[in-house]
Amino acid sequence: MQVKSIRPRGKRRIHAKPNAAEIGACRPWLDIEIALVKPRVLVCLGATAAQALLGRTFKVTQQRGTFVPSTLAPLVTATVHPSSILRAPDDESRREEMREFVADLKKVARAVAQQDARRP
Repeated sequence: MQVKSIRPRGKRRIHAKPNAAEIGACRPWLDIEIALVKPRVLVCLGATAAQALLGRTFKVTQQRGTFVPSTLAPLVTATVHPSSILRAPDDESRREEMREFVADLKKVARAVAQQDARRP
């Protein structure tokens, strides 16, 4: 789902969020890839990915790190997009955002380890 235009903003280039038509155009390829790979875990990075796969009502700000029922994979969750950490307003905020991001990923790793422990 990387169909993004680049918009200049000051001295930085900011990638524009894909619109619904762009997301819809890419979804069949993503669905096929997920069906072929059969992932054990799926982590959506950012609100765009989460809402595209988990529904428009999914809120990363409220539900990050929470596993949700899905037919996409046995374990499905979402967290912030890593680029959002870089956009935090100051060093302390960036450090805190990074800690939370890593905590979300550690939660995923623990869940996968628990799945592995239950396998015969």
